[in-house]
Amino acid sequence: MNFVESARLAFLGLSSNKLRTSLTMLGIIIGVAVVILVVAIGQGASKSVQDSINSLGTNLITVRPNPRQIRLTAAGRTSTSAAPVNTLTAQDAKLLAKTFPQTIAAVAPQVRGNVQIRFNGKNVSTTCYGTTAAYQSVNDASAYIGRWFTDYEDQGNAKVCVVGTSVAQNVAGDSTADLVGQQIEINGDNYKVIGMMTPKGAGAFGQDQDDVVIVPLSDGMQRVFGKTVLDNLSVSAVSTSLMPLAQAEITSFLRTRHHLQPPFPADDDFQVNNQTELLARSESITNTMSVMLIAVAIICLVVGGIGIMNIMLVSVTERTREIGIRKAIGATPHDIQSQFLIESAIMSLFGGVIGIFVGVGGSYLMGKLGWNTVVSMEAIVVAIVVSAGVGIFFGLYPASKAAALHPIDALRFE
Repeated sequence: MNFVESARLAFLGLSSNKLRTSLTMLGIIIGVAVVILVVAIGQGASKSVQDSINSLGTNLITVRPNPRQIRLTAAGRTSTSAAPVNTLTAQDAKLLAKTFPQTIAAVAPQVRGNVQIRFNGKNVSTTCYGTTAAYQSVNDASAYIGRWFTDYEDQGNAKVCVVGTSVAQNVAGDSTADLVGQQIEINGDNYKVIGMMTPKGAGAFGQDQDDVVIVPLSDGMQRVFGKTVLDNLSVSAVSTSLMPLAQAEITSFLRTRHHLQPPFPADDDFQVNNQTELLARSESITNTMSVMLIAVAIICLVVGGIGIMNIMLVSVTERTREIGIRKAIGATPHDIQSQFLIESAIMSLFGGVIGIFVGVGGSYLMGKLGWNTVVSMEAIVVAIVVSAGVGIFFGLYPASKAAALHPIDALRFE
């Protein structure tokens, strides 16, 4: 018996009990759909994280204060007390940019904190950054309406600011509202809005990057926050390949300038992290979650395969006399085995195809609901191959059992 004939008989056998066949395929449908959906969510999350990190700036290196142990010696005895030490200054930022022009493109010193904004009778809380004009290039920021403040305005303590679209939404009820030229109160002081920031959306950790107001560094340190030190430095390396060298130069420079003593990095009063490390950490988290979800999807496929084996064993029992008649008129064990294997493979394959449509449709629907999903062709191919493989694997035992039946015993079966 050739393959075409075996396939025809298999289709006839499956179509004779459509409801049972459909229910058997359901496990494979769910398994394949879950595989595609899980991979789409995982890849979408990874892409979202990458986009969010890249939106922070190009070739970004971040320098932050680091709490360290301060040792106090009195009367020959040493006691240890933990205290946060911040020694990052605006002068550190200026000297870094000046000392390493071959590796560092720009440095944007920053102070930040929560402030109260008042406009048109509305009082809202938002995040405020005090920084320099270099923030634009370092953190990939720009003003789509108006302009950014200049170094001259920074040095002159000008009371100007740039606001994000979420701030406009909160105080004016419209994210597209043009506040340029308007006066807003920041912690009770009047500031002139000179620019509206280009929207960035959610950050790598879900924060709203548009719910910010940015003022010149000198004004932010003196008037808004009353700080004498920086909260962090954002450093842009000249190129991706020079990021390790730039990071090493920053570390060495700050250790010397802050008069730090070994052991390092235990006694560093700063932390240096680059964009690549943040991306690797985020990808590790998303990959771990994806692996766990894929494991659940594989379990669904295995359960679907067990369902196929169970139904095929029932089918063998119900069709024992049919098997005996076919063997009596010349069908070989190979013919019988092929027919049942083809039946299980067809159920699995058709279930896989339906599962693909369900998975792709579910991914599209989740995208419409706000999830970031990316449908992978590799996942579709793997899902269809695995589903067919599951059908053959779990159909092998029932098919072998059917092929091993003796014609006489099969014909006597009641």
